[in-house]
Amino acid sequence: MYPEPENIWQTIEYSKVGIYIAESTWAFPTLETIHVIALVTVIGTIAIVDLRLLGIAGLKQRFTELSRDTLKWTVGAFVLAAITGGLLFVSKASTYMVNPYFLWKMGVMALAGINMVYFHVITQKTQAAWDVYGTGEIPTGAKVAGLLSLLFWIMVVGFGRAIGFTLGIFY
Repeated sequence: MYPEPENIWQTIEYSKVGIYIAESTWAFPTLETIHVIALVTVIGTIAIVDLRLLGIAGLKQRFTELSRDTLKWTVGAFVLAAITGGLLFVSKASTYMVNPYFLWKMGVMALAGINMVYFHVITQKTQAAWDVYGTGEIPTGAKVAGLLSLLFWIMVVGFGRAIGFTLGIFY
């Protein structure tokens, strides 16, 4: 039925899970819908925090409170997006791995992760000095982290949409 896998990506794609998702009339669209909803939640909650860092919105709430209130939603939605994204990947692994938009999306998500880690480990150390109700001066490093985060996640969305329009073009 399926040819002998020639590489790791085909091995993943020809797995029982990969075949089921690819051949099911409901599995792929359902997973894709959940993935999009989860990703929108991730980006929305991150945007709230980033806009606060940029001093554009949410100034009546301490950054600590805002971050705490949104973090659980961000993490939960990211886990759901990662699981559904992984399952979508399994169904077309060899196609995704030659699609430059998929590779760029993964690269930009890695950059967003590095930006987040740097912010939490380095920049956020000075949070006590600027974590006041709209009156503290947000440091340049925090503003840069917020701006980069917004740009990276917008790029993730753009590349993600491009993947859907270019499946089957790159071989």
